[in-house]
Amino acid sequence: MARQKRRRPMAEINVVPYIDVMLVLLVIFMVTAPMLSQGVKVELPRTASEPTPQSEAEPLVITVTASGDYHINLGADPEQVLAAEALALRVAALRQLNPETPVYLRGDRTVPYGKVVAVMALLQNAGVEGVGLLTEPLE
Repeated sequence: MARQKRRRPMAEINVVPYIDVMLVLLVIFMVTAPMLSQGVKVELPRTASEPTPQSEAEPLVITVTASGDYHINLGADPEQVLAAEALALRVAALRQLNPETPVYLRGDRTVPYGKVVAVMALLQNAGVEGVGLLTEPLE
C-alpha cells in the first residue's frame, strides 16, 4: 500500500500580541491627549463653520481673554500675560524663523470687537498676512 502524505494546515498568524500592543498604545494616547492641550480658558463664540485645514507646522495661537489680556501658546508658561509690544516681537521673530506657520486668533466671546481688531492689526504689523479666527461649533 502506498503511503499517503498528510496535508498540514496553513500556518496561522497569532494576532493576540498585536491586539495587546494596540490596547497599550490606545491607553497611552488617552492619557497624554488631555495634557497636550495648553493655553488659557476662553469662551469661544459658537458658529456653523468649517474646520480649519490641517498643516504640517504647529500653529501659533494668540488668545485674547475676557479681561483683554494677550497670551501665546508657546514657551514654558502659555498662561503668561503679554503686553502688545512683546506679543508683536515674539510673533515677528517666530514668523522669521518659519514663515509658513499658521496663525490663529482665539477671542473670548465677551471681548469687545475693538480688542480683536487691535490684535489683528498688531499681527499684520508683525508680518502675518493671514489670521484664522477660532470658534466653537454649534451643538
